[in-house]
Amino acid sequence: MKPSLAAKLLQVLSPWCNAPAWHIAFSGGLDSTVLLHLLANLANTESLPPLRAIHVHHGLQAAADAWPAHCQSTCDSLGVPLRVMHVQVQPGASLERAARDARYQVFTEVTGTGEVLLTGQHRDDQAETLLFRLLRGAGVRGLAAMPLQRPLAAGCLVRPLLDVSRAELEAYAEAHQLKWIEDPSNADSRFSRNYLRHRVLPVLTERWPQTTASLARTAEHLSEAQDLLDELAQMDLRAANQFSPFSWLHLPSLALAPLRELTDARQRNALRHWLTPLTRLPDSDHWASWHSLRDAKDDAQPLWRLADGDLHRCGERIWWLPSTWSDFSDASVSWPDPQNPLELPGNGQVQLTGRVPGGPLTIRYRQGGEILAVPGRGRRDLKRLLNESGLPGCVRGRLPLLYQGEQLLGAPSLAGLWPAPSDEWQLHWMPQTCDQGLS
Repeated sequence: MKPSLAAKLLQVLSPWCNAPAWHIAFSGGLDSTVLLHLLANLANTESLPPLRAIHVHHGLQAAADAWPAHCQSTCDSLGVPLRVMHVQVQPGASLERAARDARYQVFTEVTGTGEVLLTGQHRDDQAETLLFRLLRGAGVRGLAAMPLQRPLAAGCLVRPLLDVSRAELEAYAEAHQLKWIEDPSNADSRFSRNYLRHRVLPVLTERWPQTTASLARTAEHLSEAQDLLDELAQMDLRAANQFSPFSWLHLPSLALAPLRELTDARQRNALRHWLTPLTRLPDSDHWASWHSLRDAKDDAQPLWRLADGDLHRCGERIWWLPSTWSDFSDASVSWPDPQNPLELPGNGQVQLTGRVPGGPLTIRYRQGGEILAVPGRGRRDLKRLLNESGLPGCVRGRLPLLYQGEQLLGAPSLAGLWPAPSDEWQLHWMPQTCDQGLS
């Protein structure tokens, strides 16, 4: 006997039954209305986490102004509390993407530690996603389409209806006499997904009735293939994740030599895996920049600009610098109270320990030609000291220098590669991304 929709839903959600709360993304459309109704009824007979509905009002069309009231009425009848969240959709090339970004920003904000956000995407949505991404030339990760679950803030996003067809949802809604919102924009074929839904998939289904089920199954196969690629990437990255003497920077970095031993395809796979949590990935045409960075001469300092930061190469190591590092200002900063730490704009903080030097103190940054007194070695050119230390070039301009008037008193010692400038005091630097500083 075929299990009921409620039984299927309960089985899919069983791993999250001990979550502190379940949030339902409730647009008021067919999918989320059926999901909310199923969960509210299950809560009467099963031990479920507290249910809460979230309606995001995008303000993109006049008809949407009536939707919060409809959603409130539905939630009241089911005994589920509702939060209506208003968002401002940023204009851009893709209105669909901008609305999605605004919506998921809300979902991130409301999902607490260990909590679950439930959305109503179903099998037909999965088929549309696969076809849409296929036409855009996506790789395996993109063609794996929507996963059943993924991390969201400190919790998890779950799509429990991915194995349920739209026809099943319609049958359930009609059987329970549910009312839902029909978004007028869903009929507008100017939007790519609507074009696929109304103009392409019906033609394919007429010839191949199992089209949506087959496409969804293909997405599952590709998801498994992506899992295998991720395992291979983790194996390949173990050697490249070898110890860095500059771990105190807390910047992601990889040794280049182990990557060079891999084929080009495995290099790209490893880097995609490594970069995925850091930035939006480049398309295929932009991977030539990786080859330029990898093959540059040893004394070069090439960089690869990506959507959310830059990948730098310094010697035989590559470093990820997030775009937030661009907020750094190299203007001098006076230190009126050196007994307390000094915040540096976009560059963490510095602190003096020991006997604090007298006189007005300032923090400045390299201009070139600085000479530093090094105990046991006399006066040394700072540039040469930095070259000896191997400090990544992309960080050297951020090294704070302590001045007394126009006199350079010292710089933070680099991991013991040169001694502290004085036995009486030490300058400690804690970069903005560090949990531990450098003295």
